[in-house]
Amino acid sequence: MNRLLALVTAMFVGMAATASQAQDTPVVVELFTSQGCSSCPPADEMLARLGQRDNVIALALHVDYWDYIGWKDKFAHAAFTKRQKGYARSFGNRSIYTPQMVVNGAADVVGNRPMDVTDAVQAHAAKGLPVKLTLKRSGDRLTITAPAASGLSDADVILVRYTPSANVQIPRGENAGKTLTYSHIVTEWSDIGDWNGRAPLSSSVPVSGNAPIVVLVQKKDYGPIFAAARLR
Repeated sequence: MNRLLALVTAMFVGMAATASQAQDTPVVVELFTSQGCSSCPPADEMLARLGQRDNVIALALHVDYWDYIGWKDKFAHAAFTKRQKGYARSFGNRSIYTPQMVVNGAADVVGNRPMDVTDAVQAHAAKGLPVKLTLKRSGDRLTITAPAASGLSDADVILVRYTPSANVQIPRGENAGKTLTYSHIVTEWSDIGDWNGRAPLSSSVPVSGNAPIVVLVQKKDYGPIFAAARLR
């Protein structure tokens, strides 16, 4: 574990320079994880550290296919398993697994391999996203805007809400007897519209509560992410 923390610390030092070069373009890191997966806690911890960076939008999507071994993940949703399967088809992968990290919807890496995660995040931070997205909240309304972007493929506009952190005692399954801390736990995933970039994006949607808000613009059929923004 000490070696892992040292690697992650080194990763953040490198990412700081890369983020500066990329003008803090957000990098979206989706972690497919489960409370029933014994190899997931190091990846959960890494996601928490990634999420501390201003230029990383970290999202933990808990899948439900580990629930059968004796512990039902309280954060799991079948929709997140479906999303992971969609990525598998997009990437040409024959199977799904945990922990898996998907970076900007364009690359996948094993989530508990720090150097692979480092390389993927740094590469996408340097590359940046093609569209700048702006979010503004006024009371119970969220306004989403982006400039026109020629050549953009048809995309979904997605609203995401997440819980920043939660501790969970796990009495059964592969992590039996452990109390684990989870972060950036996705609780809502809603498709709120379509956009093709031919005209500026301008949308207003209702929101409630104090949970952080993320909006993604992603090519349809689990393609790359074109734009992302967050309000904490």
